[in-house]
Amino acid sequence: MLRSALQSFGTLHAHPPLALPGQRIGLMGGSFNPPHEGHVVIAETALRRLKLDQLWWIVTPGNPLKSAAGLPGLERRMAASRALASNPAIKVAGFEAELGSPYTYATVRYLRRRFPGTRFVWVMGADNLATFDRWQHWREIARLVPIAVVDRPGWHLKALASPAARAFAGRRLPEPAAALLAFRKPPTWVFLSTRLSKTSSTALRAMAS
Repeated sequence: MLRSALQSFGTLHAHPPLALPGQRIGLMGGSFNPPHEGHVVIAETALRRLKLDQLWWIVTPGNPLKSAAGLPGLERRMAASRALASNPAIKVAGFEAELGSPYTYATVRYLRRRFPGTRFVWVMGADNLATFDRWQHWREIARLVPIAVVDRPGWHLKALASPAARAFAGRRLPEPAAALLAFRKPPTWVFLSTRLSKTSSTALRAMAS
């Protein structure tokens, strides 16, 4: 099914964006169904506070933890993401369809092999940290790449009390040192405070239905 999804929108988006040795690049995965201001806030915060050269929105063919019923096609979600992401440092990518796996662990391993000299950072919202322990190989993901968690409305306390936050509590970087995250050996993570956008994909889908 993932292969057919790739064929449906051709090979143009089959490869990741260009990443050069030494660059700091944020990776932000998700369904982006639909993309919204909250995604932009997370991306802009990470770009600024982590001193990133780029941030990639990795639009997944499907979230393993969510039903695929009613999920728009990959190309449609990528087009909507590009229309929203006005910052040229935000790159929209759909290469996960080529990998044959929707899991973050496979994505991070692939990128580390393909771009061994690039300093990748996984970027997520606080809502994702709250359930990070449900992700496949979540401990291994944390040991592969530094993680930046950006605050989201209503998730601050849940995120910091989550199993993943407790498991790596001793590896948390102080927020004022966030710009050093990409240079730290994982597992290491930082929690970033920012302006909060209450917009969510779930709410937008409910309004559209």
